[in-house]
Parts: sequence; structure tokens; C-alpha cells
Amino acid sequence: MIVAGVMSGTSADGVDVAMVSIQGRGSYLSFDLLLHDHSEYPQPIRKAVMAAMNASQISVAELSRLNFRLGELYAEAVSKAQKKSGHAKLDLVGCHGQTIYHQGTAAPYLGKNIACTWQTGEGSVVAARLGVPVVSDFRPADMAAGGRGAPLVPLLDYAIFRSPHKGRIVQNIGGIANLTAIPAGAMPDDLVAFDTGPGNMVIDRLMQILFKKEYDSGGKVARKGSVLQPVLEQSLAARYFKQKPPKTAGREEFGSEYAQAFLRRCGRAAKADVIATATALTAMSMALALKNFILKKSNYRDWVVSGGGTKNAALMDMLKKEGESMGLWLRHSDDFGIPSQAKEAVAFALLAYQTFNGLPGNVPSATGAKRPALLGKISHV
Repeated sequence: MIVAGVMSGTSADGVDVAMVSIQGRGSYLSFDLLLHDHSEYPQPIRKAVMAAMNASQISVAELSRLNFRLGELYAEAVSKAQKKSGHAKLDLVGCHGQTIYHQGTAAPYLGKNIACTWQTGEGSVVAARLGVPVVSDFRPADMAAGGRGAPLVPLLDYAIFRSPHKGRIVQNIGGIANLTAIPAGAMPDDLVAFDTGPGNMVIDRLMQILFKKEYDSGGKVARKGSVLQPVLEQSLAARYFKQKPPKTAGREEFGSEYAQAFLRRCGRAAKADVIATATALTAMSMALALKNFILKKSNYRDWVVSGGGTKNAALMDMLKKEGESMGLWLRHSDDFGIPSQAKEAVAFALLAYQTFNGLPGNVPSATGAKRPALLGKISHV
């Protein structure tokens, strides 16, 4: 079965499409990445997406229009990737959509405790344009089963990175950073997975404020600065980093408001020092998560990183140093045949395949769900 996985993450920098050949199931599941393609969001669409994320006020009409416009965009991205791959046949699409709000923990609302999420990008539009079924809106089914709706990548992490001989920690660095810890010889129920905190999100926002640039290319700005140790220590004392998993985070925790508060804590420090400190926050919050919640429970050897953050050399240097101090070898998902930028798109191709074949896609030990759940909604042609 040829499945296209479509992912647009919390950084809202564009759309990743992975064309994947998948067959079998369970222990006999096999897949082959045929092609990975990235499409930038056109600036007007990115501006609309950013305005909708965690917005305190936005019109219903704007949300509806954005939902359908993203459906068109995702269909175009898949069509482009399909042509590049040279495969005339496409059987299925798994489309994560764009998260505009995620509240993984229940809170009182109109007389009931409610946890909720919203990924926009109309699956019916994608199905109609491409002429194949589309699985979308993956997170709500896990939340309805008592989970936090994230992370959903552990099923793929388990399929690729499990080893009978060594434990591996798989760390994705997108807008938010998340990990999957896979003990040696693990079964799916043995996995631990959660969001460790900010990935690129705080760095990117501060680059936009201070330098009018979308991100710190190659970590060049961070390398020119020095870490403001008191600011870093104060930031790492936040409740989220001490909270036990399962847990999830997003722009609600580490978005624009957080970046502004972080900038105020930095006072009149040099701009490069602010970026260096934000980069250290990302690195140290990951390391802190390992020390507090992972390394005490099993023997791990590899720390496998993926996602856009792997392009930040300053961040990678920090992670390598922290990894060495913990006895971990820093590796890239590319070493295992999955390009860093493609992994989450591959994950949603796999989750769509699971759903289409009537198989659960969540890992309850990772999300906190009470049971395995069949994820997503299928839009037929």
C-alpha cells in the first residue's frame, strides 16, 4: 500500500509529505520511505495560521475558511510529492493537519471537565482533490479514551528504533520537543513518551522579535552569545519541567507570551546572549527530562534526534555535551534510514495505515489513555 503522510508542525514553517510503501501488521509490519518533500507555507497562509494559533479572539468565518484553504494546500503538496516520487498509484493519505489549539489536560468548562484539541485542514477536500481516502484528525480519539492526544509518534519510534540489546531515547525537535524512551527488548506497553518542553519555538519567536528573522540559521547567532545562567536556571524551575509524564505542551505553554516573558527576564542583555540562553533552555530542558524521568529506570545508550532543530549546530553541540555527561551517544534518525525532517510525516502515514486496517495507533503508556484507540476520521472519495 502506498501511503502519503502529511505533517505541518507547531513551527508552522510549511508542509512535509512522506511517500511510504507499507505492508503487513504488528511484528510483521514493514515500510519503505519512497520520497520526502517539503513545501513552504506561502506567507499569507503562514500569517493566517499563526494568527489562529491559540488566539484569544478570531472569527468563526476565518477558522472555517482556513480549514478549507489548508485542505487545498495539503492536496497540492501531496500531488507535488507524488509526481516527484514517480509512483502513479497512491492508495491512502494520512493528514495530521495544523494544530491551532491543544489542551491535553482537562479543565472546567460549562459544568464539565474538558480536554480538547483542534487540528485544522479539511480531509474531505484532500480526498476529493486526490481521489483517495484520507485519514485525518488523529488526536481526539485518544483524548476520548482518557489520553492527552500526544505524542502519537511512539508507534513509529517503536517500529524503527527498538533493539533487543540496547535502550534508545528518540528525541524529536520541532516547535515543541518530544521524546520516546524505548528500553532494550521493550514491548509497546514499556514505552515512555512525552513533550519535554520547547524545541525551536522560543528560539524562533525571539529571533523574529530581536532580529526580524524567522529562525537562527545554523545556530550562528547562539554561537556568538553567552548563556545567561541566572535566566536559564529561573526558566528551568518552571512547573512544567518538574511535572511527571504523561504530559503535552504547545504554544499555550511556550508560545509568544512565554517568549515575551523570557525576554523580560533577560533585561538589557545582548541580543545574541538572549538567543544563546533560549537555545540552552531547549537543550537543558531535554537533558533535565532524561535525568528526572528516564535514565533512572533503565539502561540507555543512544539518544536519537530528528526534526528541524537538528539543523541548529549550536543546539546540537549542547546536546552532544549533555549526552556525553549522561553516557549517551547522540545520533540522528538519518542513521536509521529516516531523514530528520521526514520522521513525523512518516509517522502519520503509518497511523493512517493502522486506522484504515482497523488497528489502534496510540500507545497508552505514552499518552495516558485508558485503552488502545482507533485514531482519526476517514474521508472517502
